[in-house]
Amino acid sequence: MPADSSPRLAGESASRPPRGSGTSAVEVRRSARRRRTVSAYREGDRTIVLIPARMSEAEERRWVTVMLDKLAAQESKRVLGDSELTERAERLSAQYFNGRARPASVRWVTNQNTRWGSCTPAEGSIRLSHRLQGMPEYVVDYVLVHELAHLLVPGHGPRFWRLLEAYPRTERARGYLEGVVAADRLPHLPVTRGE
Repeated sequence: MPADSSPRLAGESASRPPRGSGTSAVEVRRSARRRRTVSAYREGDRTIVLIPARMSEAEERRWVTVMLDKLAAQESKRVLGDSELTERAERLSAQYFNGRARPASVRWVTNQNTRWGSCTPAEGSIRLSHRLQGMPEYVVDYVLVHELAHLLVPGHGPRFWRLLEAYPRTERARGYLEGVVAADRLPHLPVTRGE
């Protein structure tokens, strides 16, 4: 597992997250004052895991996995309101498009059942399907980035896809959404007793 090359404070260790965690990096901070508790939080594109200094490397790996799973579960339950969605779109525009994509409105809608999002560049409006609520944040962010890119390039030509290359989880988010669509197409067989 390649080590993270970012600078660390003395006593800190950093590692790459397990597959499927949804973040680009995990930073583990050990504390001599911390006796038994383990906690974690997101800081931008990084997950910070706080552990007692006395933990072994095996315990550290186990707790990192546990905390990443807990954070992902919490995030998937949290539903952003329209104002939070607008703030998120503004942050993503600043991060990936130097603030050039400026939506006039960003909101959830319940009438989009065949697409994940839509954009009307002339009005500057972005609408996200309510079906995205509860999906991992990186998936919602991808759909927002996709629609923000339409404010800059209306179609799906090469210029549009070059813009999306800035978002590092494009392929992963697209794969997730394709999996959701595929799962919806599977026959739903009744569960028999004893299974």
